[in-house]
Amino acid sequence: MSRSLWAQRSASMPRAPVDVSDGFVHLSSAAQVEETAAKHFAGQTELLLLDVDETRLVPGTLRWEPSRGGALFPHVYGEVPVTAVVQERALPWNGEAFDFPPL
Repeated sequence: MSRSLWAQRSASMPRAPVDVSDGFVHLSSAAQVEETAAKHFAGQTELLLLDVDETRLVPGTLRWEPSRGGALFPHVYGEVPVTAVVQERALPWNGEAFDFPPL
């Protein structure tokens, strides 16, 4: 998520335009996030990697659904409380790729 979008948070995580149009919040698992970043965010600076604790989501809002290549991705149908975000880290772009912190 961009720093500017995250700065707009209140009680819930702000939604990116794609989240609004699709009707759910797109998330990626730790195993998926590097590919997701490369595919959808390459070249962007000022990004944050937000770690979401699924046990802090409203029960029943998290669904694992087929997406890229048939892999199951976490989608949240409803709000993501900011209290579910347990860590935020910079995700720097080095000119060729993202420099991911240890996951």
